Amino acid sequence: MIRSLRVFLLLFFTLLPLSAATAQERPLKIAFLTDLHYSEGSVSVSDISRCVKDVNTLPDLDFVLVGGDVTDFGTDEEIKAVKSMLDSLKYKYYIVAGNHDAKWSESGCDTFGKVFGYDHFDFSHKGWRFIGCNCGPDMRMAPALLPKESMDWLASLEPGQKTVFINHYPQDTSVLNYFDVTRELKRIGTRFLIGGHWHANHSMEYSGLPGVLCRSTLSAGMNPGYSLITLWNDHVTVSERRLYGSTPVTFEPWYSKNLDEVEDLTEYDENGLPKEYPWMRYDVNDDADAKGIIQVWKIQEDSNIASGFARDKDNAWYATTSGKVSRVSLKDGRRIWTESFGGRIFSTPVLSEGILVFGCADDYVYALDAKRGTLKWKHRAGKSVLASPVVMGGKVFVGSSDGIFRALNLKDGSTVWEYPGIEGFVECRPYVDPDQVVFGTWANRLYSLDPKDGTLQWIWKCDKPSRMYSPAAVWPVKSHGKIFIAVPDRCLYVLDAGSGKEIKRFEKVARESVGISPDGKTVYCKSMWHTLTAIDAISLEVKWQVETGTGYDISPTSIASSGDVVIMPTDKGNIVAFDSASGERLWARKVSPALVNPMETFTSPQGRFVLASTMDGTVTLIRIGNN
Repeated sequence: MIRSLRVFLLLFFTLLPLSAATAQERPLKIAFLTDLHYSEGSVSVSDISRCVKDVNTLPDLDFVLVGGDVTDFGTDEEIKAVKSMLDSLKYKYYIVAGNHDAKWSESGCDTFGKVFGYDHFDFSHKGWRFIGCNCGPDMRMAPALLPKESMDWLASLEPGQKTVFINHYPQDTSVLNYFDVTRELKRIGTRFLIGGHWHANHSMEYSGLPGVLCRSTLSAGMNPGYSLITLWNDHVTVSERRLYGSTPVTFEPWYSKNLDEVEDLTEYDENGLPKEYPWMRYDVNDDADAKGIIQVWKIQEDSNIASGFARDKDNAWYATTSGKVSRVSLKDGRRIWTESFGGRIFSTPVLSEGILVFGCADDYVYALDAKRGTLKWKHRAGKSVLASPVVMGGKVFVGSSDGIFRALNLKDGSTVWEYPGIEGFVECRPYVDPDQVVFGTWANRLYSLDPKDGTLQWIWKCDKPSRMYSPAAVWPVKSHGKIFIAVPDRCLYVLDAGSGKEIKRFEKVARESVGISPDGKTVYCKSMWHTLTAIDAISLEVKWQVETGTGYDISPTSIASSGDVVIMPTDKGNIVAFDSASGERLWARKVSPALVNPMETFTSPQGRFVLASTMDGTVTLIRIGNN
């Protein structure tokens, strides 16, 4: 008996150093704050302050993670203010942006990276690797989309470390390229995902990858609070900490799991889509091909694209969010030149008299020699120029983020007139004719100015209190003395062009996306819930309303027309065509999984064409019929 005990003790103490060497020395403890939604004058400010102060009372944290939506509207002031509050943490913190920080960013998503110093992070601590990046959507309303640059960064990471991934969104169908994200995460050895967005505690699984979504710091009628995450020997627990007055309470873990290595067992098709992909797949293109809807060429940029095209009979010009502008041949997509600029570009360029004009997040309006790509002039605004310009009568009409709408001389960029005092920043392309310039802003307002001197004609205000319901992303259209706009409150508004007074309101038929027929007699709009509606621009009667078969869709991109065909873009990379007379669905084509940007339709001796791009950097020319 004694001999057996001696043998046991000998073995125990012999193996103990090996066990200690392979075990984690002590728990890794993290505070996770997410969905702060900082907004000056709101309860969010005191909620954030209480959470930060409470985190500083905890004695043994390793660091703090911040999971996005740190602001409510992504303004420069909000980002700087919340940075100041987070800097009072006594622990080092790592942060990612959320959709609220990016979608309504007056800086074109530049300020967040400049203020916090990075757009993604990668560090190791106590045997674990932590990586995080922004989620999108950048500026354009759509489901999330990890930007091309973030995907390239993920693809560059070497495998071999136990990894935790932090992103604002759940990595499911909430993210348009979720399957590419989870594939890369599994490749590098990710074992756990942490997110927010839903403002509540949820246990998640993404094709075998375990994860959590955690509560917001907002009190939301209860109590402010945050999450505490502990990693110990490949095991994770997540607890909620609520702030009850001066008595914080940490609850027992609501999540506990062993974090094993995850193998990628997902089946992908020839186009890289997973077997369970729930939306329109590329096989719709087989039917389109059979109907003569042919892809002429397709190219892939190394950055996202969030704007449309300028075009002449032989060439197209477009910009990327990395700040590049390219000229390509319409015949075969061959690149003729590419020039780089000092900020991201969300502005759709315009071509006039051989001059290409566009705005940039570096605060400038640029004009290039369209043939060569050389600079002709640049005009500095006070903030980013995210809006798309229109040229009429030798003048460039363009909004910006500095509260000024401008008319510039096309030849030299000099100021023709300015209208100051604009509330909210301008994102859209204005409607311009000899009688008026009409544009919306992210302050619930639609302005009409005199194109001759910039004097104010009228202001229309959306009657919803939140600035989220602004007529700012829609490109207004005009017909028979009426202005048509779609607002995120899901209504199509018809306004008198002369006075701005509301004539009629169509409920639940539209969300930011409108279009008009070539003859101006019909206005088109699409709803969030798979309907396309045609409205008589004179009588304001509904001509037809059809089911699109595209499901939930929040794309703000304008609807296009080509002859007797209505061409509807979606937020999931699909282009769907309908008969303009009856609304009958004619064909569908999938370009990519990402949001379709403003399209160009045109006719040439070779046929009718659609020039399209998608947010993930895909550019394509599609022939839709012979002449």
